[in-house]
Amino acid sequence: MGEHALLVELADGTAAEAFHAELLRRRAAGALPDVREVVPAARTVLLDGVAEPARLAAELPGWELRPGHARVGEVVEVPVRYDGPDLAEVAARWGVSSAEAVRIHSSAEFRVAFCGFAPGFGYLTGLGAGYEVPRRATPRTAVPAGAVALAGPYTGVYPRSSPGGWQLIGTTDVVLWDTGREPAALLSPGTRVRFVPSDVRSGAGAGR
Repeated sequence: MGEHALLVELADGTAAEAFHAELLRRRAAGALPDVREVVPAARTVLLDGVAEPARLAAELPGWELRPGHARVGEVVEVPVRYDGPDLAEVAARWGVSSAEAVRIHSSAEFRVAFCGFAPGFGYLTGLGAGYEVPRRATPRTAVPAGAVALAGPYTGVYPRSSPGGWQLIGTTDVVLWDTGREPAALLSPGTRVRFVPSDVRSGAGAGR
């Protein structure tokens, strides 16, 4: 990946998250001084601006990855109206009512595993096993900005209107990407996130 970069490939998304969390822990402790940028993806983590890439590459296989995620920074709360058109279908896949699906989703603490697809779009994990949902068989030609959606093990929020095939369960007015803000992205890899129901009644009624 260049003279001063390493691309670390992991077995799966869980391993990639654990490795990224370890990097954040070491960076917070001042034990990762020669790495300028850390960019996680679904199954890889890119280390850029590495002063001595050969030395670091030789050390990485001996790292012990601690269980769990690094809890770095404050939790970002995202108010959500659980009024998405696919909420009832998601609840049915989970074998619960729409109101219970809202409770499950809003009671979890999420973590941004990585970003991609569009500026400001974060892939959030945290629901746990048993709550994965497939993408829609036919993607929508236009998903509105602020749509809160699920696909596979991830939750995401569309930062702008675009085509999309994720299951839509809610809506937020939070601005995910603002070039006049520093940083422009509200959600970056490692950020802790909670979704807060702003109108539980709409979520409960969506399954009627």
